[in-house]
Amino acid sequence: MAEPVRILIIDDDPDFKASVRSLLESRGCLVFEADSGREGLEKLPECKPDLILLDVMMESSSEGYGVNQAIKWREEFAAYRNIPVVMVSSIQQEPDEMFPMAGELEMIRPDFYVRKPLDIPAFLASLDRVLPGRILSGTEPR
Repeated sequence: MAEPVRILIIDDDPDFKASVRSLLESRGCLVFEADSGREGLEKLPECKPDLILLDVMMESSSEGYGVNQAIKWREEFAAYRNIPVVMVSSIQQEPDEMFPMAGELEMIRPDFYVRKPLDIPAFLASLDRVLPGRILSGTEPR
């Protein structure tokens, strides 16, 4: 039997985390949670995630980008640089309009953006693009 996909959700909304946890666990994923960017970074060694779901706006309006930058640039997180990061946000504006990135900042762009509230089929499809065949391989919930 294949190892379950390990997903770390970093979000300050308990309802969002609970609903996403339920959805992902029904597909055999092992889900970890953090309420803030700092807590999420601290949990990386324990969780060893295959994927990070990261809210943009938590304690500050761009906290998620700071977390992604830490993972991608800071030496103490070098072991986690290749983990895909999917940013989730209730911001309806295009992310590049609100947080334009050019030059060096281009390196902190997440692997994918997803809007809240989630469109479940589109959300699962985006996770499947980031981790091909690992989330949707058994698309029927358990």
